[in-house]
Amino acid sequence: MTEIWLYILLGAVAGIFSGLIGIGGGIIIIPALVFVFGLSQHQAQGTTLALLVPPIGLLAAWTYYSKGYVDLRIAGLICIGFFAGGLLGAKLAVGLSSSVLEKLFGVALFLISLKMIFTR
Repeated sequence: MTEIWLYILLGAVAGIFSGLIGIGGGIIIIPALVFVFGLSQHQAQGTTLALLVPPIGLLAAWTYYSKGYVDLRIAGLICIGFFAGGLLGAKLAVGLSSSVLEKLFGVALFLISLKMIFTR
């Protein structure tokens, strides 16, 4: 049961960042699925594409799904959090100056790149 809430929380965090600074959820979701939840890179990418399916990632997600790299349960749970988190992040973003948003975006990308470069 805790795992369900962790996936929803992941979706909410990714949604907040997406709404706040316009970065794609995959920048947050894929590293979290690999490093926190232990999915393979293929599983993380396939599952993330599945939560974006209507209609953006349909063919890409299907390709991963046909190879067994999609967990629809995880994708659905993250999607719940992402839906609400995106709204919250957008509401936060419209109250910030462009300068602050630019700095938040840069810091987010920098920290994520460091994590991906120096882990494993």
